[in-house]
Amino acid sequence: MALIVQKYGGTSVGSVERIQHVANKVAGFRADGHDVVVVVSAMSGETNRLIGLAHAISETPTPREMDVLVSTGEQVTIALLAMALNEIGVSARSYTGDKSGSIPTVHS
Repeated sequence: MALIVQKYGGTSVGSVERIQHVANKVAGFRADGHDVVVVVSAMSGETNRLIGLAHAISETPTPREMDVLVSTGEQVTIALLAMALNEIGVSARSYTGDKSGSIPTVHS
């Protein structure tokens, strides 16, 4: 069949119930024989919460540490979505961008 790429923003994955809904949508495409890649945002409000924590520690946090901190929001969502998919019988694994091979890793 086809390779389907789906993107779900923070509101779409803003709760466990919404993540389970996304998992069911993904499962439908898989059941139709498609390969599916899903890209998700952090759960609704999580990025703002993390930024607030950073600014409670430092008025000017370094960009590198902000990137590391803020990316944890997406990591939570990808893990929860993979769990939800596996729970309904759809084999799934979570990958961060650099682990997926889609984003080159640059070290300086």
